[in-house]
Amino acid sequence: MFLNLVQIAESFGVSEGVVEGWIRDEGLPHTRDRGRLLFDRAQVAQWAANRGLSSQAGFLAPEHSVFATGIRLEPLLRTGGIWRDVAPEDVGNVFDRVVSALPRTTASVRQLLAQRLRAPGGVTPAPVGGGFAVPHPSARIALGRDAGTVALVFLRDHFAMPEPPADGVPVTRLFFFVAPSPRAHLDLLGRLGRLLRSGPSRDALTEGATDEEIFRVMAALDEELAGVATKGPTP
Repeated sequence: MFLNLVQIAESFGVSEGVVEGWIRDEGLPHTRDRGRLLFDRAQVAQWAANRGLSSQAGFLAPEHSVFATGIRLEPLLRTGGIWRDVAPEDVGNVFDRVVSALPRTTASVRQLLAQRLRAPGGVTPAPVGGGFAVPHPSARIALGRDAGTVALVFLRDHFAMPEPPADGVPVTRLFFFVAPSPRAHLDLLGRLGRLLRSGPSRDALTEGATDEEIFRVMAALDEELAGVATKGPTP
């Protein structure tokens, strides 16, 4: 079974540009047919599994749970916080502060992670459309259980991306996250992608909702996906 670029991006909860970067930098298996990029589903699943990214969603969903790690967005967001009226030039400082508060990590680990994020190419910007991006560490990280965080950043002005968003909408909101493991990394991408594809959930993040309203949206998604993980896919 072959998938196209849009389906692969949707499955991983990232932009098409990120998938193209994986082809260029990470050897993501693909083939070109009449100018189109096509992906063999089995090859992509194996490529992801070899990198510890075994919790596929969407078109790459495994036979059972699509969100298998049990990680939850709402407590991670309470850890990372909701940041408002942030100037684009201060985004790096916000990321530093979020990382400095990572739970269940040592000071040396937090310092090393901050250095990696500040290095050129240390953050994958991952625009997902609708004015949102999901920046995250480019390198695979294994911090251990309960060490992750998610931060929502509302920007004062649009954020300059390395490449313009595919839909042309300037990025003004960021979901920055650090996952506790490579497997949880993909799970978080899938969860955030699902959150931002849902009209009501996305609207709650674009219409000036209060912090507690946003936390409730996240908690509701957590409960929905917990049910998906318990029941498995619909026959």
